[in-house]
Amino acid sequence: MPDARDHGSLSPRDREILKDVILTYILNAEPVSSRSVAKHNFGLSAATIRNVMADLEEWGYLMQPHTSAGRVPTAAAYHLFIQSMMEARSVPAKERRYIQDNLQGVTADADHLLGTASHLLSELSSQVGVVVSPAIGETVLKAVDFVPIAGRKILCVVVSSTGFIDNKVIETEEEIPREELVRISNYLTENFAGQTLRDIRERLVRMMVEEKAQMDRMLARTIELAQAGLASDGPQGVMVDGTSMLLAKPELADVQRVRRMFDAFADKARLVRILNRCIQGGGVRVLIGEDSELTSELEFSVVATPYGVGERPLGTLGIVGPSRMDYETIIPLVHFLGETLSRALADTFSGDSDRRPERR
Repeated sequence: MPDARDHGSLSPRDREILKDVILTYILNAEPVSSRSVAKHNFGLSAATIRNVMADLEEWGYLMQPHTSAGRVPTAAAYHLFIQSMMEARSVPAKERRYIQDNLQGVTADADHLLGTASHLLSELSSQVGVVVSPAIGETVLKAVDFVPIAGRKILCVVVSSTGFIDNKVIETEEEIPREELVRISNYLTENFAGQTLRDIRERLVRMMVEEKAQMDRMLARTIELAQAGLASDGPQGVMVDGTSMLLAKPELADVQRVRRMFDAFADKARLVRILNRCIQGGGVRVLIGEDSELTSELEFSVVATPYGVGERPLGTLGIVGPSRMDYETIIPLVHFLGETLSRALADTFSGDSDRRPERR
């Protein structure tokens, strides 16, 4: 396909016809003919419009899927539409209230809020909603608790400064009394709260080297437990909601494409990697076609934005679906949900400095 022509050189007539093709295709999912465009009162003949559409195809904005069919937009056309043709919209008041009622003013932990956000993204867009949870190593510690389970097995409960809770069962070389586990939990919380798990582990490694000769028994056990319980190299989680909604899309009528779609969503590591590209720079980013291996492979788009607390991004949320999506509705929806989730995380856990894991 030829490189898209500099959009600044498109005439107003070129842009209007291209916009009409894009909007018609988004609505109907059928290749758009010149006769169909001529019905929209451009005051031009179908032949003239056909010539313009041929030019737009040559410039890389339209393509013809079949020789006898109309034309469909390319990724370049969608990007141009988003950059300079799209009507500026806001999320309708009813949907804003619905999102706020579900995310703000409710008693919920951070993981529940992320799950709710992914469901809202899918429900309100009829696409796939995805939310990437914070990277484990960048989790800022608020409190940690080591709880004996049986014998040498211990449950490590880590609460982050934004309320995310991580539970992990670890096994020690010898059984540790409950009283000593409480002292170790308090020591780590008092001395390391406010630092990331990655920084804590690095500091503990230095302590092992610097204080090895005079290390007492409790400190040795503290480092052993923290090294195992505060591991920062685990994979990021991703919540995916609404894949079944795509089965009704005309684009997914092909069984092989459906299989590729489910395989793509099953590859969580790749999904996280692609979505994390959208965390840099803030704002909403749109990946279409060749912008990523996922969107290229499935002819999908990703509309995503970071969420976080204050100036610190925690993860990414967004919508994934066929490139023929209603960007005028979906982009403001993703933006609003990102902002609302960020406020919900801040509101739910700000000022909650005494929050500690429950003793078990």
